Amino acid sequence: MAHHIKSTQKDYSGPVFTWASLVLACLGILDASYLLVYKLTSNNAMCLGNGSCHDVNFSPYSQIAGIPVSLFGLAAYLVMAVILFLESRLKIAKDNGPLAIFGISLAGTVFTGYLTWIELYVIHKLCPFCVASAIIISLVFILAVVRLAKQIAI
Repeated sequence: MAHHIKSTQKDYSGPVFTWASLVLACLGILDASYLLVYKLTSNNAMCLGNGSCHDVNFSPYSQIAGIPVSLFGLAAYLVMAVILFLESRLKIAKDNGPLAIFGISLAGTVFTGYLTWIELYVIHKLCPFCVASAIIISLVFILAVVRLAKQIAI
């Protein structure tokens, strides 16, 4: 007769991944806010001596229908942070949060990939703050895949 062996070790990685995602979303909020303020004020001192920052942030690709791309990033990071914060407090956020974060971060990663391609092959300049945002959203996406896989496995 086969017996099911019950694991005595509890998996604590779920909250760790959630908190890591929340920290990354907050870093994204800071980065996107910085880029938005720079876009709105044109304060070249904010580029920290990097002329590429200016060239990228004032290129025709830095806005969609007159709306700065950094505002879209800021909105995405804010929504993800709110969802992640509410996951431990609301059942609907706990049940649907991992999928929502996956969707938002997937869209953000794809769009950021496009913008990075524009930076490299059209503008021929890299903005370090844009690269930071690309790294942040990519890490959020990787964590979102792991969190979603863990949720499905349960």
